[in-house]
Amino acid sequence: MNIDICTLFPNSVDAMVNVSILGRAQERGYIAIRTHQIRQYTTNRQMQVDDYPYGGGRGAVMQADPLYRCWAHVVETYGPGRTIFMSPCGRTFNQEIAKELKERYDHLILICGHYEGVDQRFLDECVDEELSMGDFVLTGGEIPAMAVADAVCRMVPGVLPDAECFEEESHWNGLLEYPQYSRPAVWHERSVPEILLSGDHGKVAAWRKKESYKRTMRRRPDLFARFDESQLTTKAERKILQQAKEELATENPKDP
Repeated sequence: MNIDICTLFPNSVDAMVNVSILGRAQERGYIAIRTHQIRQYTTNRQMQVDDYPYGGGRGAVMQADPLYRCWAHVVETYGPGRTIFMSPCGRTFNQEIAKELKERYDHLILICGHYEGVDQRFLDECVDEELSMGDFVLTGGEIPAMAVADAVCRMVPGVLPDAECFEEESHWNGLLEYPQYSRPAVWHERSVPEILLSGDHGKVAAWRKKESYKRTMRRRPDLFARFDESQLTTKAERKILQQAKEELATENPKDP
């Protein structure tokens, strides 16, 4: 997986993507994440990348030409890729979109905007789609771009030790992840659930699945409403889900 990020603040992005898991994965050649300073593609001495918006209004707009020159350099140097503009106007990014990007593309070009927006002509000519982190606005596209890069790259074979590292986490199968515990067994008079100390891997797996159901139903009923129960093909799987529903009803009885 190759990811190129066009930004006004490459140092900020590099500080995150070149360390820890992503940094080691790049050293080993599983992924490549490159940043590109948009200001280097201006044609004026001031390295200006923004100007006043036509029609008036507050703030400034990123100009189309520096963005285009930066994008064109990426395409000419590293080949064409899926070009994504990080924008609150795009479809909301989630795990399914991360899977889609990882499976369908081996090269992503992420565009980070700033100021009051980006000249629409650049978006119309060069951008394949827009992605949003949610119904809120940030000061720039760097944080969303890093989130997309991280979510996609961690699924690339070799980046994490095993596929189970991400396949058992929240949102992979439409559910939230089960609670996690570590040593000591008792902390501040709070004990680890006994079943996790039993050594019975089958019972532990069933408990984790049940708790995953309960957590999703409790915290994200909207998410659980979309969960396809028909994918549970065995009696044991259906029993775990039923136990989760019964326990949750007991823990949180409905008001009369």
